[in-house]
Amino acid sequence: MKRFAVLLLAFSLGMAVAAQQAASPKIAAPAQTPPPAQVPSTSNPEFLKAADEVLAQMSQILALPIKEPLKKSLRSKQGIREYLIREEKEDRTDAERYNDEKTLEAFGLIPKDFPLDAFMLDVLTDQVAGLYDPKAKEFYIADWIPADEQREVMSHELTHALEDQSFHIDPWIKAARPNDDAELARQSVSEGSALAAMVDYSMKDQKVGVRDLPDVSLLIRSGAVTEMDKDPKLSKAPLFIRDELLFPYLAGTGFSQQFLKAHSGWKDLHLIFENPPVSTQQIIHPDLYLSNVKPETVTLPDWKGLAPEDWKLLEENVLGEFGLGEVLKQFLGQERADRISPAWKGDRYATFENASTKKTSLVFRVALDNPDDAARFFGQYSEVLELKHTDRKELFRRPNFFQFQTDSGGVFLHCAATTCLIVENAGRDTFDKINRAISLPAAPVPTDADAKPPQAITRLIQHVAIGFGG
Repeated sequence: MKRFAVLLLAFSLGMAVAAQQAASPKIAAPAQTPPPAQVPSTSNPEFLKAADEVLAQMSQILALPIKEPLKKSLRSKQGIREYLIREEKEDRTDAERYNDEKTLEAFGLIPKDFPLDAFMLDVLTDQVAGLYDPKAKEFYIADWIPADEQREVMSHELTHALEDQSFHIDPWIKAARPNDDAELARQSVSEGSALAAMVDYSMKDQKVGVRDLPDVSLLIRSGAVTEMDKDPKLSKAPLFIRDELLFPYLAGTGFSQQFLKAHSGWKDLHLIFENPPVSTQQIIHPDLYLSNVKPETVTLPDWKGLAPEDWKLLEENVLGEFGLGEVLKQFLGQERADRISPAWKGDRYATFENASTKKTSLVFRVALDNPDDAARFFGQYSEVLELKHTDRKELFRRPNFFQFQTDSGGVFLHCAATTCLIVENAGRDTFDKINRAISLPAAPVPTDADAKPPQAITRLIQHVAIGFGG
């Protein structure tokens, strides 16, 4: 899902440009020409000429030099698939992929045993229109897409190439590791700046660019969703998969556009790479980046002697505002998620797997902006937990504390001041240890009286039973 121009996004950009053209009578729509027959790239002078021309134009638009020759080729669908497989194997180990899937399952973002890797490979094989390989310094266009219709896709991928020559994009993105949220923020800079440059390229003849337009991500979003709904695979994808595919393009474009408006255009692009955003929150809210407002660093305790001996740590990382919004959206819907997720100030989570049962446990600590936001989060997230665990029983609720039991263990939510702690699929003793380790006040403990129904309900049950008995 990194640095790929996806067909549905290219189509959506065309829709956005068309909408802008309709709003501006002086801008004429580009003429449609019939696609030429495809021939191998090595003997396709039209393709090579188009790529060279677009590269030179993007160098001028971005104010970035062409520092070295760039390999250019057309690739078959099978060739692109092989590249995707190779890139994924080089980027992550089998264990890391397994841990990622278990974490997404633990948050409820994908169904249990969802074939994530195979699904994404099939989707990208079908959807990739072009890509830039930073290791080989090579630019590809899918050979089933006519070259003369792919200049816009070229402009996107050749932006990646020029940025890579000046800023070494791949190591720059990976420098955010192991913070997944910060890495996604950097990927959003890469994709967003390339899509913003694509807009400028598409409208260069009209002397109009992203700095002159309203929020272009809003123009693109509806078209992108429409194209996803038409695709037989993406239309059935989990919400999170669809949103994570779109986020670097849409939110990244909005971020890039606001950055360019706040500065002197593309000549100041280097400032982002010198001072990268540190969270998806800064991507979603560019004003926070521009005013240098950064999230709070949230920590979890040392697990040695704290987590049960049969718990194996799979992953410890940061979910971020984007990720939190996705969890809330999954269970509560977009509108409610949008109301509470901006209160995110920082987080840290850890996922564990029971060595014998293979059940996954989750520890999630969230910092909110203020106590009122923490109270609102408590109310919203307690509902998330109830919807997520349908086998819940023995519910116990007190102000700022909520717990229940499931077949996999206890589920706990405790908020104090601006911090909330969620522990899922664990014993009460484990929750208490973690609660103390992060210096939260002791949580209320259910008593025998809490396990009994109120007397009024007991009397009603008895009365009904007597009535049926008569």
